[in-house]
Amino acid sequence: MQRETMEYDVVIVGGGPAGLSAAIRIKQLAQAVEREVSVCVLEKGSEIGAHILSGAVMDPRALNELIPDWKVSGAPLNTPVTEDRFLFLTANDARATPNWLLPGCFQNHGNYVISLANVTRWLGQQAEALGVEIFPGFAAAEVLYDPHGAVMGVATGDMGVSRSGEHTDAFQRGIELHAHYTLFAEGCRGHLGQKLEAKFQLRDGVDPQVYGIGLKELWDVPPENHQPGLVVHTAGWPLSSDTYGGSFLYHLENHQIAVGFVVGLGYTNPYLSPFEEFQRYKTHPAIRRFLEGGKRVAYGARAIAAGGIQSLPKLVFRGGALIGCDAGFLNASRIKGSHCAIKSGMLAGESAVEAIVAGRKRDVLANYPTNFQRSWLFDELYRARNFKPWMSKGLYLGAAMVGIDQLVFGGKAPWTLHHHAADHTTLKKKTDAQPISYPKPDGVISFDRLTSVAFSATNHAEDQPIHLTLKNASVPIETNLALYDAPEQRYCPAGVYEIVREADGNNPRLQINAQNCVHCKTCDIKDPTQNIVWVTPEGGGGPNYPNM
Repeated sequence: MQRETMEYDVVIVGGGPAGLSAAIRIKQLAQAVEREVSVCVLEKGSEIGAHILSGAVMDPRALNELIPDWKVSGAPLNTPVTEDRFLFLTANDARATPNWLLPGCFQNHGNYVISLANVTRWLGQQAEALGVEIFPGFAAAEVLYDPHGAVMGVATGDMGVSRSGEHTDAFQRGIELHAHYTLFAEGCRGHLGQKLEAKFQLRDGVDPQVYGIGLKELWDVPPENHQPGLVVHTAGWPLSSDTYGGSFLYHLENHQIAVGFVVGLGYTNPYLSPFEEFQRYKTHPAIRRFLEGGKRVAYGARAIAAGGIQSLPKLVFRGGALIGCDAGFLNASRIKGSHCAIKSGMLAGESAVEAIVAGRKRDVLANYPTNFQRSWLFDELYRARNFKPWMSKGLYLGAAMVGIDQLVFGGKAPWTLHHHAADHTTLKKKTDAQPISYPKPDGVISFDRLTSVAFSATNHAEDQPIHLTLKNASVPIETNLALYDAPEQRYCPAGVYEIVREADGNNPRLQINAQNCVHCKTCDIKDPTQNIVWVTPEGGGGPNYPNM
């Protein structure tokens, strides 16, 4: 069946902060030169913001540039940071670092505690007011190329296909969206972004990307437990000192607290479970006191591209560009990415308008990487470049060296450390690792996976092709289970992967509960054989995050 075709000047894949900021900037500049530039944004979530999850403390610097009057325009940045606390945790103690010893990356004066999902919804409203066409519930599933090999747009996935691959009564063919330029803003570990990196060799000569998984819960707490604008970060327990990670606890408005945990996906022990570490962390007396008497109202998880400037791929190719976390624009030292995403989207949008006004089409937007290198964003990421490599060497050495790097050299030390291994290569064999015994959840402060997934409002049509695909169906048992005790059971935060055995304990097989998937992409990153490939499910599926 022939696909319908729609034509635009710019197609943007992903309705997050980067994609929407690019769309807004394009329309602003087009208005300034009195030129009509058509822009379309595709969003795989059921609505703008449905798939957005972040801590989050937001630096408004990029937003100040994009929409200077954001305050009077009703942007939901309502809670300025009032206090920073950084704690080093042991099993029974918490030691605060004096603020005068904290590097600037951990100081948040002038920033805001926000729901990034709500900020994204507001950005969507600003984009639509400028004439941007936004199509939520449509997942870009395929990159389209013109006869010369340039990107000419994308095609959305077919809908109404059964698990067996047959067309149901609800079948609807995907549509093709053609453009002069296509910007990819899918977020961390973008499905199409990976294909573009391979086709155009965008990762040649750069460090491998390294990742973390961030898990988050939103709590309603009693007023006496709440201090609007309080920002708490921790390092140490429950992780061992050789495992990169830490936590955040942010006090929003309306007696709500966002509590979360980040684990670097370069960890080595196949028995480690980021989800269980998060649940255990909340039971620490220094953290539990904020949550007691409260009620969890939302849960979610998302991978984080933490490699920094050393891991950025080439940003442009014929016909398009990577922006936001699809490229890896995140400052791991500040635990912030939204301002980076917004700025990268603006830079790409400016280059696209310049090209369109000049009559160009589907060439390389060379000014985008050039202008990035001249921007404050490049300077910020350059100063942060050694944070993740140092912290990956262990908590105590890492903390000391980050302090020297930031406090003594201001992030401009005369050396640059590098990432040498992709995260999927770091797991030890099960015979070389120590199993970890996690406490049972109490159902009050700590919870199990399946109960948690219910708080993400995740939903997929059950009779659709499984979007968590295997290159080789024998690998999960013959390799992953045999060598690593099936780590996918533990690194997945949503209970998607399950080893099922017969009543006598024999004949194990991998069961994929794809309907549980919260689209975090961790399996695509951490699978030791890279046998699991996350592909785009039917549009509109996945989590529906409120206020996250």
